[in-house]
Amino acid sequence: MKTKKTLAPLLIGTVSLLASSIALAAYPEKPITLVVPWGAGGGTDTTARIIAKALSSELDVPVNVVNRTGGQGVIGHSAIAKAKPDGYTLGLITGEITMMHWAGLTDLSYKDYTPLGKFTGVIGGVEVKTDSKFKDISMLVDYIKKNPGKLTASGGGYGSVWQLNLAGFLSSVGLSLDSVRWVPSEGSASALQELVAGGVDFTTTSINESDAMIRAGEVRGLAVMADGRSNWFPNVPTVKETVSSSWQSGSWNGLAGPAGLPSDVVEKLLPIVEKIQNSSEIEKFVSQRRLTLFPVTGSVWHQELESLDAAMGKTMKTAGLAK
Repeated sequence: MKTKKTLAPLLIGTVSLLASSIALAAYPEKPITLVVPWGAGGGTDTTARIIAKALSSELDVPVNVVNRTGGQGVIGHSAIAKAKPDGYTLGLITGEITMMHWAGLTDLSYKDYTPLGKFTGVIGGVEVKTDSKFKDISMLVDYIKKNPGKLTASGGGYGSVWQLNLAGFLSSVGLSLDSVRWVPSEGSASALQELVAGGVDFTTTSINESDAMIRAGEVRGLAVMADGRSNWFPNVPTVKETVSSSWQSGSWNGLAGPAGLPSDVVEKLLPIVEKIQNSSEIEKFVSQRRLTLFPVTGSVWHQELESLDAAMGKTMKTAGLAK
């Protein structure tokens, strides 16, 4: 009888440990949803679909991309942050998450997520239709100075990274934000479509995301907001070269889950994320899309987000976009 009492706790402990091991190995047991806060066809959406395909292959479950647009990125980012932290809802957060709370659009910030891995990024630019009368950025700036409020621009929603791109650039050349009328859109792809259709005079989205339309002869890049010219677009000058502007901008995206993602889920996903970042598929995709790859993961990316959030707040206050 004494032996049975002695063995009972050991047996219970063994069963509990076995059950725990099975639970740890079980993730994922069902399909995963990958939320994209922006519309189909843009850089974030296409990056998400590459990641989804790779995740599905590695985890052996379907990974379904869902575009949750609206609210200038707030709706999709909220869907990721407010999902149950069990690993079955992930998403691609974008640079807007370091901006939206400064603009008073939401209380969400990088603190509401479990960062898994940063993926692709782009540099800001100014684009016009190929047949635009503005042949270079100097002509565009001169026209805005003489005709404040007459031209329209787009690139994303109110408070988006591409509206900040416009605001920062205008400020750098002595112009106010209201000197150009902003037309909100669901993202870069729709803004560029509106440009080609004649709905806006220029866009301040990334030169990278304009690549297909540039090669198709529909869009022309006037300038890029970077230290040096893009390797992908060497014929497009920087704003520093042309109008002596020191303004720089860009955007990025990365895989994240809601805050509080279980450690076993994170431990399973991080090596997969690193594998995707170093895969030939993502390298080929980055090259085809003229993007920049940022192989940053986990805690390192979290620290980067913290620094970027503080810097973005300072920039937005200077541009008059913070509330």
